[in-house]
Amino acid sequence: MNLNIRNFISSSDDFRSELDALLAWDSVSDATVQKSVADIVEQVRLSGDSAVVEFTNRFDRRQVVSSSELEISREELALAKDRVSPELILSLEAAAKRVYDYHERQKQPSWSYQEENGTLLGQKVTPLDRVGVYVPGGKAAYPSSVLMNVMPAKVAGVGDIIMVVPTPDGFVNDIVLAAAYIAGVDRVFTIGGAQAVAALAFGTETIPKVDKIVGPGNIYVATAKKMVFGVVGIDMIAGPSEILVVCDGKTDPDWIAMDLFSQAEHDEDAQSILISPDLDFIKAVKLSMERLIETQTRKDIIKVSLENRGAFIHVKDMDEAMDIANIVAAEHLELSIEDPEKWAEKIRHAGAIFMGRHTPEALGDYCAGPNHVLPTSGTARFSSPLGVYDFQKRSSLIYCSPEGASELAKIASPLARGESLEAHAMSAEYRILKDD
Repeated sequence: MNLNIRNFISSSDDFRSELDALLAWDSVSDATVQKSVADIVEQVRLSGDSAVVEFTNRFDRRQVVSSSELEISREELALAKDRVSPELILSLEAAAKRVYDYHERQKQPSWSYQEENGTLLGQKVTPLDRVGVYVPGGKAAYPSSVLMNVMPAKVAGVGDIIMVVPTPDGFVNDIVLAAAYIAGVDRVFTIGGAQAVAALAFGTETIPKVDKIVGPGNIYVATAKKMVFGVVGIDMIAGPSEILVVCDGKTDPDWIAMDLFSQAEHDEDAQSILISPDLDFIKAVKLSMERLIETQTRKDIIKVSLENRGAFIHVKDMDEAMDIANIVAAEHLELSIEDPEKWAEKIRHAGAIFMGRHTPEALGDYCAGPNHVLPTSGTARFSSPLGVYDFQKRSSLIYCSPEGASELAKIASPLARGESLEAHAMSAEYRILKDD
């Protein structure tokens, strides 16, 4: 199959404008989606369970009568786990352990220190009380999404984890439910779309209100998450999946072709880019892709993705490759090169960095350990992967001894008066010791 993938040369005069156009992604929903989601969110806020049942029946083509039908018990999760093959259960359990162990190292303890005058300052780290996890359930099943969103919350010590997953036409995916059981989800509801987000944000008679909503979804889910932000916290608004592979030309072209396919097969908007200083290697990878695509069950999706948003970029050397990688700020960055640890030092912006020829992004998606919920669309310039820190909040600790309060008041008082806040100044001044 011929693939019409764009070719860029970094030395061309218009390269930067071409690159910017390639990377541009407008994830903002249009006015029609905004209006539809706003109506759903408002109806759920006002009517609770009845609105959730109505929208679930309408959009997921179900015949739910009572909201109690929407919940799946722990016993039902256990039965679903029993229906999944033992081999797959072993893989889910192994992946869950690896993800948990990795995130254990992210835990942040509370801390404090005491000054000579007895003043104590510090920070108290506290887990969120309740979190909602959205798991897609439309086009495909994503048990890995369950593990990646739930395990860091468990490590953080979140008390109550509520999972929502749509079940179009009443189809329930046993693998997703098995992952929920293994991960230790507390409650599962078979709802999806904007109505699920609204239910988690505002709470209904059946579905508890949460403090934060995490997990991926379609444009309706993303729009709803934007709308309820502030009422609850959210993790991020994710765009299409993306991979940037930097290769020195010494990796098997078939390997690189499949690594690029691994993102392109997600959906037509996914982005796969290869950067290399070796033009002959780029040509070899393209030949591999044109041969191997015929073996792929999702070849039609892969083709559209590669031809719409994919690219080959020929650079003069590896230093320039690193510069461009920092501009792209990719969700997934593969450094399929010699001495990848050295070159990784030059990377400032990436969601996850996969180092070496034997580290495909696919391993990170499932079981390496680090989280696969990553910043997309260049947001790795200021965002980080989902982690334990997303399920914790921090409170400042301040204790003043009489002597400490007196010293601080002498600093605070003139600052407060400089802002014309007399009560602030006097509140501080009352604490100044008379002999001071």
